[in-house]
Amino acid sequence: MRAVILAGGKGTRLAPYTIAFPKPLMPLGDTPILEIVVRQLKHYGFTHLTLAVGHLSELLQAFFGDGSKYGLTIDYSREEMPLGTAGPLKLIPDLDDHFLVMNGDLLTDLDYGEFMRRHQQQQNDATIGVFEKEVKIDLGVLDRDEEGRIVDYREKPTLKYEVSMGVYAFRREILEIIPDGYYDFPDLVLELIRRDRPIRGFAFHGHWLDIGRQEDYGNAIDTFERERRRFLPGE
Repeated sequence: MRAVILAGGKGTRLAPYTIAFPKPLMPLGDTPILEIVVRQLKHYGFTHLTLAVGHLSELLQAFFGDGSKYGLTIDYSREEMPLGTAGPLKLIPDLDDHFLVMNGDLLTDLDYGEFMRRHQQQQNDATIGVFEKEVKIDLGVLDRDEEGRIVDYREKPTLKYEVSMGVYAFRREILEIIPDGYYDFPDLVLELIRRDRPIRGFAFHGHWLDIGRQEDYGNAIDTFERERRRFLPGE
């Protein structure tokens, strides 16, 4: 199986750490987050990974090399200018009929192999990992009617949303939809919906954390050190 890992962002929300250090190499304990992802993908049956790189790409290439130390093939696709999240896929000429795409800064115990099998069984053009995220509002929330009268008051409610995990599976034909230049996944998803193409969510109820913010990064360090075997089942 083939996977593309998006590892070209500047990680500005984790500055100043990421000014001279690529975010995917930020360590959780003694292990960079992207190495955790690579080892998970190997465990779940992936054999060929392409890192879509840009910012500080030479450090990523020096660390991961050709992937032989992990028992798989790793190659690199470099963007010379920012192309968004979907744009870099156009630079990769030899993708499989179905392939995985994911962010390189996720801490999750998702079974990527099962994710790909479901995608292909359902014959989707696109499958998106879906996680239920709780958002706590630290204020009183008011509901008003059309005349401005207050009809409800909720003190510091917790709202729940189904959010994208930053993990996708695609059929190769969707590359025809992506224009040259900068293009993001929300644009691609909305275009697939507009064209009434088969696109489904994969509900996941395990552990998922995006380490893009400093508070999430600290949480990820604690979680990984406490439950290391959960995230590296083949270790």
